[in-house]
Amino acid sequence: MAIVKPFKGIRPPKDLVERVESRPYDVLNSEEARQEAGDNEMSLYHIIKPEIDFPEGTSEYDPRVYEKAAENFRKFQEKGWLVQDADDHYYIYAQTMNGKTQYGLVVGAYVDDYLNGVIKKHELTRRDKEEDRMKHVRVNNANIEPVFFAYPDNDVLDQLITRYAATEPEYDFIAPIDGFRHQFWIISDKHDMDTITEEFRKMPSLYIADGHHRSAAAALVGAEKQKQNPSHRGDEEYNYFMAVCFQASQLTILDYNRVVKDLNGMTSEEFLEALGKNFDVVLKGSDIYKPACLHEFSLYLDGQWYSLKAKEGTYDNSDPIGVLDVDISSRLILDELLNIKDLRSSQRIDFVGGLRGLGELKRRVDSGEMRMALALYPVSMQQIMDIADSGKIMPPKATWFEPKLRSGLVIHKLS
Repeated sequence: MAIVKPFKGIRPPKDLVERVESRPYDVLNSEEARQEAGDNEMSLYHIIKPEIDFPEGTSEYDPRVYEKAAENFRKFQEKGWLVQDADDHYYIYAQTMNGKTQYGLVVGAYVDDYLNGVIKKHELTRRDKEEDRMKHVRVNNANIEPVFFAYPDNDVLDQLITRYAATEPEYDFIAPIDGFRHQFWIISDKHDMDTITEEFRKMPSLYIADGHHRSAAAALVGAEKQKQNPSHRGDEEYNYFMAVCFQASQLTILDYNRVVKDLNGMTSEEFLEALGKNFDVVLKGSDIYKPACLHEFSLYLDGQWYSLKAKEGTYDNSDPIGVLDVDISSRLILDELLNIKDLRSSQRIDFVGGLRGLGELKRRVDSGEMRMALALYPVSMQQIMDIADSGKIMPPKATWFEPKLRSGLVIHKLS
């Protein structure tokens, strides 16, 4: 069963939310954060990317940068740019992209659920990235940014959310960078809060969609605090971390595509011939061609698009990993033909999120920067859940969730 609780969120006043809110820390670099913050002293980037308050070139891992985050977090609260709610609440966070809205419940997720596997993951994490986020949580004594969970569809919660969505939201704005709409409601009714808690308690699992490093860091800091407190009872705020939980069927997963710098010494003709061993290769012409189904790929090479359909026997439908297109393409194209063994470390490959469109693949190949591009059909949320349930790990660079959560709408303090 999944344990969640409401919490006293720290939030911007309604009239300041658009000055405070920001993109997540990990979707932009320091220079982009510096430009987006500009002369806006209320921008959350001063807390989540505080290197922007130092001279250009200052490392985001400099100890002074973490201390600056804590200093700025205190300053935001002292100046009233962030104010803590007086009572515990759950919150609803809605995102609208291309006319489609997904509704998330903002909850305090239970640290022990992460540690014991009730909260399931599908990606490997790196210790250095975990430690960076752990430092940020420790120094602020807060989860400044939420993690992104999915939960199995639930009619009771769906009806509750629909009821609130028909009322006026606390926040309602269009984000300047992505152009998507973001709305936010406060749930303060005790009966509704009890209903949410009980419905989650019926769920055997929650699933990390996006934010594996933040989830690990938040849970590990919570576990540290449990050990450090000789009077630990189990109901302290540090036993929970902030997550936005969406119904699985509402989530949009975009394709996550590949661009490669060379053909491993082959000519284009040799490469296309080699592909024929495991794929049915069909020339589609110069117009952009998007894969239409699982196990079909689009190849862009020498100004032409090709359909590649994996042949029967090249994948295992009974294996939750082996059936994935990211696994098929990694095994049979990137590894076998192009000798790219490690997607995380190879300098010969790069990855392009589907929000940029296949035109970005074409641009990078036509410019001469890359030799060829490979477009994949998106992974489904059910595939992610099946893999997480099996205890396996997805290949790297397999999922691209959109829209991203905005940061700064609500913060969770650990005490």
